[in-house]
Amino acid sequence: MRVEEQITQKLRQAFAPVSLEVVNDSDRHRGHAGAPGTGESHFTIKVVSDRFVGKSRLERHRMVNDVLAEELKGPVHALAISALAPEERSRPL
Repeated sequence: MRVEEQITQKLRQAFAPVSLEVVNDSDRHRGHAGAPGTGESHFTIKVVSDRFVGKSRLERHRMVNDVLAEELKGPVHALAISALAPEERSRPL
């Protein structure tokens, strides 16, 4: 299974999101230090879930990082996270 698919599957299971977008940004970082050259090392995640209600930005990022701990130890070098509660959805990401 591709890393992007693993990330999507894990986030869906953990957060039952109202909205989820996983974007592979690896092509923009080809040749950078730390980029393994696999084509699946840099991702942007935009996730909207009820599980983020009442949580700080730091808590939300920790929640996402905990779910993706295995990927962050291995193939994923960089992860940009936008984690919102449904009522925050209209805010710019």
